[in-house]
Amino acid sequence: MITAVAMSGGVDSSVAAAILKDKGSDVVGFTMQLWNQRRRLEPGREVPASRCCSLDDIYDARAVAEQLQIPFYVINLEDEFENGVVKPFVESYLSGKTPIPCVSCNTRLKFARLVGLARQVGAEKVATGHYARAEYSEESGRFMLKKGRDRAKDQSYFLFEMTQKQLARATFPLGEMSKGEVRELARKAGLETSDKPESQEICFVPDGDYAGFVESYARSEMKIQVGSGPRGPIVTTTGDLVGEHPGLHHYTIGQRRGIGIASSQPLYVVKIDVPRNKLVVGRREELYGRSLVATGVNWIGINPPQDPVRAGVRIRYRSCESPATITTLESDKVRVDFDEPQPAITPGQAAVFYSDDIVLGGAWIQAAQ
Repeated sequence: MITAVAMSGGVDSSVAAAILKDKGSDVVGFTMQLWNQRRRLEPGREVPASRCCSLDDIYDARAVAEQLQIPFYVINLEDEFENGVVKPFVESYLSGKTPIPCVSCNTRLKFARLVGLARQVGAEKVATGHYARAEYSEESGRFMLKKGRDRAKDQSYFLFEMTQKQLARATFPLGEMSKGEVRELARKAGLETSDKPESQEICFVPDGDYAGFVESYARSEMKIQVGSGPRGPIVTTTGDLVGEHPGLHHYTIGQRRGIGIASSQPLYVVKIDVPRNKLVVGRREELYGRSLVATGVNWIGINPPQDPVRAGVRIRYRSCESPATITTLESDKVRVDFDEPQPAITPGQAAVFYSDDIVLGGAWIQAAQ
């Protein structure tokens, strides 16, 4: 059987390819060139070593492919990545949301293109280094997306938009492994990437300055003068003026540090009011909400339900699931009512629905209620 493997140049995808090769699969490696890391990097500064999608990553992926003696191809998807991931990221920030570009990149770009590339080389399966599992359920007749066994590394949250067609072709060789086991296997195999540090944050923001990236990209590519407009008020939930902000794209719901105001008690960002150019801050208890509305719902583990569904709902990658009731409002919109109030429900983030370790589905948070 031929398997197409997305090789990012990191240890995880390298080990995924090595495992498949050891199991007797005919492996073909693909690296997707998504972004020029030196775009908008200040003169004289180097790309941080922990960033992915760099030229070094392509070289590392090629070196591993040579070690494994497998065919290897580099596919340039920079235009698709910019139009489908980077630009929507900037637009989302400017609309007062806090987006997760990794979800769209994984399912709408990487998996979508990898399936097409797999067909071209006669591959039946496509593989990545994600810590997740894909299984077929005879009972439901559906392909299931499940959490990785290593709960600390589980990445199923980022894959909630996967379709049945994608899951039918997908395999996740690291789904049953821990990060420590992956590192050890890489060292034993002598892979070039065995001790390579993990990539952090968002790959196309090389210095981690999201607000600076949004301003620079909006000005140069979208002709929007972000950052040079009028400052806006910072007010409390009771309407008291407590300061001024330099631009709403500098903030996210739940933020405490870097707000730029003095207060006798800790204050958090509780609302980003784009139409009024207003930042609303409040006490920690004012961050909590019981409900949210989410759109773009994608059901994986079950058919689109007509009746309310009970599930554990995760509203950010590093959080735990919380018991909730999910009610369909429209074909692509749901309301999630939590049993207990949740902190910092953030528009732009994903709400992912779980039944134990099975991903039932997920949607994009539009508003807290």
